[in-house]
Amino acid sequence: MKRDLFAIALFGVVLVAVAALAQSGVLLTFVMMSLYAALLSQAWNILGGYGGQLSFGHALFFGVGAYAQALGQLNLGLNPWLVLPMAIALGALVGVAVGGLTFRYGLKGSYFALVTLAFAEVFRILALSASFTGGGVGLMVPLQEGVANMQFGSRRGYIYLLLAFVLLALLVTAWLRHSRFGAYLQAVRDNEDAARAIGVNPLRVKLGGIALSAAFMSVAGAFYVQVFQYIDPGIAFGSAVSVEALVGAIVGGMGTLWGPLLGAVTLHALADLTRNLFGELPGISMVIYGVVLILIVMFMPRGITGGGQSLGRLFGMKERARV
Repeated sequence: MKRDLFAIALFGVVLVAVAALAQSGVLLTFVMMSLYAALLSQAWNILGGYGGQLSFGHALFFGVGAYAQALGQLNLGLNPWLVLPMAIALGALVGVAVGGLTFRYGLKGSYFALVTLAFAEVFRILALSASFTGGGVGLMVPLQEGVANMQFGSRRGYIYLLLAFVLLALLVTAWLRHSRFGAYLQAVRDNEDAARAIGVNPLRVKLGGIALSAAFMSVAGAFYVQVFQYIDPGIAFGSAVSVEALVGAIVGGMGTLWGPLLGAVTLHALADLTRNLFGELPGISMVIYGVVLILIVMFMPRGITGGGQSLGRLFGMKERARV
């Protein structure tokens, strides 16, 4: 645990230094969006990686957090800092509700994935139909720059705020790696019947896992609203957010501390690179991005961190053989 805490603290110091010293707006935007993608993947990893419950509809919790953050300011006139914990709590409650409806009946694997996707689609249709959500037009939060309004005049302010969220997600993940609850969650993932036989309550453990995961997805949704001052049903509950969250975790390494972060940064860098190199050729950048993604999954099925560990063991074995 101490090693994880030291690594997380070092990561935070390095990112603060990068944000403080960077003069390029492009670099600051890249750091901000990479951290945003990392938060999505880290949130998904709590349930999908450590809990073994593969969700295709995590945009549901993102959208709940985003709309709660927007409506709390527009309809209730509350300060964004006061709305944020409410949005997080609401996202966690929705997560528990979805978990209660699915885990209680033993849904897992592809069945759970499809049900979460269906829930996200239902919420998207409801948001399109409801007047208080702005329907298809969406909601716009007025621009009121200032720390008190959680709207900053530069990317640096958003980076510092987002970094705090990512560090908190990393700390929670590190806690899962070393805590009793985390051990229960992984035991349920590996063999639910065996976990039940030793006294673990699978339903309670999985509900805790989905609540944590949904809470961090809600944070990402609230952050999105504060940065872009806009949300609509397609952005909030569409499949793009769910795919970005799960792909980052899968590419980086599910069930690991740093995998989702590495996967999110790698994919974001790859997307920017292909867009800059082949942006003039319609569709080529996405084709190259897809091919590289397929190659990563094929040749590193345990993700970047798993591939790195395998290489480390391989070279370690070679060194010992030489000795």
